[in-house]
Amino acid sequence: MREFIKKRKGKAKSLLATQIRISYLVLLLPNIVFMLYAFYNLWLINERYNDMLNSVVVASEFSLDFKEDFDYETYLLIVGNVTPERSRIPSLLADARGVVEGLDKYTDTEGNRQRLSSALKYLNNLEGYIDKIKSNLENGNRYEKNMLIWENDVQIVTSLLQETINEYIYYENKQIQSAQATNREIYLNTTKISLAIFCFILVAIIAVSVVGPLWITRPIEEQVTREQKQLRKAEFELLQAQINPHFLYNTLDAIVWSAEAGNQKQVVKMVGSLSDFFRSSLNKGKEIVSIRDELQHVRSYLEIQQIRYQDILSYEIAVPESLFEYEIPKITIQPIVENALYHGIKNKRGGGKITVTGFDEGETMLIRVTDDGMGMDDNRLKEVTEGLKNSNPESKAIYGLYNVNERIRLSLGEEYGISIESEYGKGSNVSIRLPKILTTIVEK
Repeated sequence: MREFIKKRKGKAKSLLATQIRISYLVLLLPNIVFMLYAFYNLWLINERYNDMLNSVVVASEFSLDFKEDFDYETYLLIVGNVTPERSRIPSLLADARGVVEGLDKYTDTEGNRQRLSSALKYLNNLEGYIDKIKSNLENGNRYEKNMLIWENDVQIVTSLLQETINEYIYYENKQIQSAQATNREIYLNTTKISLAIFCFILVAIIAVSVVGPLWITRPIEEQVTREQKQLRKAEFELLQAQINPHFLYNTLDAIVWSAEAGNQKQVVKMVGSLSDFFRSSLNKGKEIVSIRDELQHVRSYLEIQQIRYQDILSYEIAVPESLFEYEIPKITIQPIVENALYHGIKNKRGGGKITVTGFDEGETMLIRVTDDGMGMDDNRLKEVTEGLKNSNPESKAIYGLYNVNERIRLSLGEEYGISIESEYGKGSNVSIRLPKILTTIVEK
């Protein structure tokens, strides 16, 4: 009898254990399905977002380099400084064609596919113009005809090509904004589903455990938070990577005017500064650079702007060399200098001066951009300060400052970033507080 009771008890325990396991599986199954659904959608979002980012970055690199190099190489060919065999034109065309054809795999919009088709047609036209120039050179060096082709055909088509790529970037950015709206909807639906599952698990698990729901939902919440932070950081890296096309256009116009005026030294200086500016902007894809490299980027920008605004702009960079080898996020100082020029110096009669200084504060360092421009009144200063503090830039005029501040906070911590002091009619001070971290090269 005892043996029979023991067997019955053993069967009951086994049945209870089986029921508990089945209960856990029933409780976990909806959560597992939800996790798979959430991770799959997050993966799709990341893949699509990366494609759009890659598309814009590749197109931006193309638009920055091609027109200037191609026009210059064509001119060298016409004047006889290079032979057709030694010209870089074939490689420029091949590289450009490779970029345009490569963009086709990133975009899925009909409008941008048509723009890529137009870009390929422009490249074909440029090849035809180069063939005409070579034919003229072989048949007696018809200089005037070649110059007409260069001025009326080559430069116009390269401008159209650059404009087409810029339009491509613009509409890809609109696609990113649309994708963000879709992402928000997915997150909202995900949140609704997670709440429904949470309620189901909470009701069912009260008899079993109190901590079970928290243990199940915590990894999902942490994953969603990480993905949201990654998407937010990717958005700011995209904004950082794009160069203001108006600055590029105006600089190229200034170079053309100087060339037409016969000011060769000024042309050489502006081209060199523009080359250094873009080289520092790209920096082989590195997001963290040394103070030395960042100051060179700022210096190149100011050299260009001083030539354009020589009657109203002077500048000084006085950062101690002891800070040169510490790290700073790429393109941090230049947007602040640009803001000082366009919203401070240009709004003040008689022009002014921009000064970049640096201070060692022990564990931290301070980079300060000072201008004696128009400054801000108390109301405007309060709006700007609150916009930076609350991460809510309502005015486009402070979006550059907001972007710099957010990138610093995301990369280095909430305790770092920028602060602003300003007095109307006297100027502004923008201070950038950063931790002192040596670059990798110096540490090695």
